[in-house]
Amino acid sequence: MKKIEAIIRPGALQAVLDGLKSVGYPGVTVTEVKGHGKQKGITETYRGQSVEGLLPKMVVTAVVRDKQVAKVIKAIIQSAHTGEIGDGKIFISAVMDVVRIRTGERGEKAI
Repeated sequence: MKKIEAIIRPGALQAVLDGLKSVGYPGVTVTEVKGHGKQKGITETYRGQSVEGLLPKMVVTAVVRDKQVAKVIKAIIQSAHTGEIGDGKIFISAVMDVVRIRTGERGEKAI
């Protein structure tokens, strides 16, 4: 099992959710975050000084079976890609185990 975390633009959220649903993966968690990468965010002036701000982003998280990873990543890229700086990043990490709290099921049965 793999955990996929995609940091995307807020405007791409609905397209990414629709893309994931279209490949048969509707189960996700979405978090609003702020941050910046190489583009360094927005520079604002506060009390006469320049202050570098953070850009709003969304994190879409899904835990998927190993055989679904490529399909899910492809759906996210196709949905979120604009070709501009700030499109986001996708992080993939291993998941040791999953437990469904309601039933106590473990592993892939719990996804």
